[in-house]
Amino acid sequence: MNAPITMATHAENYLHERRRLGFGLRSPGYSIISFAHYIDALNTQEPLTVEMMADWARQDQGHSADPTTWARRLKHLRSFCRYLRQFEPRTEVPDDSLFGRVGQRLAPHIYSGQEIIDLLNAAHNLDSFIPGLRGATYETLFGLLASTGLRISEALHLLDSNVDLKAGILTIRQTKFAKSRYVPLHPSTVDALRQYQSLRNRHIEVSDETRFFVGDRGRRLGQPLSQRQVHRVFIAIRNHLGWINRGAHNGPRIHDLRHTFIVRRILLWQTQGTNVDQQMLALSTYVGHAMVTNTYWYLTGIPELMAGAANRFEAFAQLPETGHD
Repeated sequence: MNAPITMATHAENYLHERRRLGFGLRSPGYSIISFAHYIDALNTQEPLTVEMMADWARQDQGHSADPTTWARRLKHLRSFCRYLRQFEPRTEVPDDSLFGRVGQRLAPHIYSGQEIIDLLNAAHNLDSFIPGLRGATYETLFGLLASTGLRISEALHLLDSNVDLKAGILTIRQTKFAKSRYVPLHPSTVDALRQYQSLRNRHIEVSDETRFFVGDRGRRLGQPLSQRQVHRVFIAIRNHLGWINRGAHNGPRIHDLRHTFIVRRILLWQTQGTNVDQQMLALSTYVGHAMVTNTYWYLTGIPELMAGAANRFEAFAQLPETGHD
């Protein structure tokens, strides 16, 4: 008679399948493996219950007494428990009723057109050991984020060989969800990238493995920019410009340029009367979302888009009813 499969084996199989589909599952993966070892140590043959999961959730390494921490640990188990139901249909799936809901996504700061112009102008005027290079680097970097919705990590990991200015296409390799994609560029963005590349190439030796955006100071000349460097520069510019924060975070962020790109695209479709639902999958693919539902979040999480959707629904609701023969 075959020995029963351990919960740790189920966990490894589940994580392997999910990661093969492109999901990183770094934090949930730790939780699922921890839970599997916990269940195996109980040496029980009973179906998994919410009570077992709650007991495990309360025993986090930090010995937290915060129900939010326990709720987050339980949330990591939900998809895994649904997966386990194919082997044991009586497996229970935890919901929000035990420890409450985990905090929702916070509304981002959506930049105005003038704020983006001011950001690029301030970046352009940054001091530099090499005349113009530092300013051009940050002006072009922030402009690329605003015009494409790239993640900052994706932009900083671009190699020179990933930027095809003849075709006007970026190749984004092995991104957040271990997927690659092509990102077409607007001609004005291509022109800006070409100008920066020309200036950069006068000061460094370039190979296919050279990062597109590089440092300009001393030993950092020609070396990749780090996210820490970029965030430090951005915060200095933000403080200098004194923007009024319209988001729920501590202040406007670099990542909010990505949110702004998505929101402005959807607003444009709403203004043009385009069927947004028909375009959402294309937008989700363009920005590299793992699931189209991540893109749909903007329709309920951003006041500007909620207002547009409400106005369209109101117009629809006021249409006269038609009779049926």
